[in-house]
Amino acid sequence: MQGNLLGKMENIGFQLIEEAKLLTLTLDAVDTSKIEGEFLNPDEVRSSIARKMGIENAEYIPTSRNVEGIVDVLLDATQNFKNPLTETRLFGWHNSLFQTGFSGYQQIDVAKYRSAGMKVVSGTFGREKIHFEAPEPERIRAEMDKFLEWFNTEDITTDAVLKAAIAHFWFVTIHPFDDGNGRLARAIMDMQLARSDNSKIRFYSMSNQIYTEHRHYNDLIEQTQKSDGDITDWLEWFLGCFEKALHASEQNLKLILDKARFWDLYREKSINDRQRIVINYCYDNYGKSFEFLRTGVYAKLTKCSTDTALRDLQDLVSKEMLQVEDSGKKTNYVINSPSDIKIPNTAERATCT
Repeated sequence: MQGNLLGKMENIGFQLIEEAKLLTLTLDAVDTSKIEGEFLNPDEVRSSIARKMGIENAEYIPTSRNVEGIVDVLLDATQNFKNPLTETRLFGWHNSLFQTGFSGYQQIDVAKYRSAGMKVVSGTFGREKIHFEAPEPERIRAEMDKFLEWFNTEDITTDAVLKAAIAHFWFVTIHPFDDGNGRLARAIMDMQLARSDNSKIRFYSMSNQIYTEHRHYNDLIEQTQKSDGDITDWLEWFLGCFEKALHASEQNLKLILDKARFWDLYREKSINDRQRIVINYCYDNYGKSFEFLRTGVYAKLTKCSTDTALRDLQDLVSKEMLQVEDSGKKTNYVINSPSDIKIPNTAERATCT
């Protein structure tokens, strides 16, 4: 599946490859942060990635410092995957995540290994549950030296995808930093997966799939860390998650191709900027942000009056770019998809992130 999808991606043309990378990296950045309880603005993330990658025709908007930080980490990990992973590089990634020196309201050690013990706990004060106790700080450098040497050594006896799974689990078990270990573990995972593809083209998002299963993900890491060192269950789960990520990528590729065919089909139609923004928004947020395209939704997205929104939508219907969907009380609009994909999508909204 991995090779088949990569082959398809490499043959769809430069512009669509850039669109696929933009979509995948946006999912990665947003969802690796969601796993840690941090909810980033997807539009900011998309804008930051597009600007840093020099993608033309993308909408650039102001972005916050925490968005810039995670984007810098992911781009370095996936676009410079052939470079060795060094202590200095890891410290740079950590600094990108915590540029103020604080995690929330707590000051932490930044761009250096932690200097104190680390326990992963939950529960209220006095009733804490210890999920994991990391190695003592004096062991970290030796453990990290071992890890980095292994990660940077090419091993033909270990499958490259399995190595990504092992690297993730090994790094998060060392837990070398005060905070950010999960995000950095997933960045290292993405770096190794890019090595397994031998390509900068990102066409699937493991973090997106992990987020949909994040409770089981956290439980399985805890169980494996407390076991006798047998990580088979973790590897099996990782491969299942990987397969689902590839399936999701198939759907994303269909959507990207449909969007390209749509604009090619209607390239001679004269439309305004508001109409173009909304159609692109429907494609780019398929199954994620809203269930229906209605007059009120259009007005909110484009910051125009409902009268203007209605005129714009009726104009798109007259040009056969949109279709009216009868839902009873209110008028819904859907894109006249060349591949008959329902956009906006309502049926799969509950299962898409």
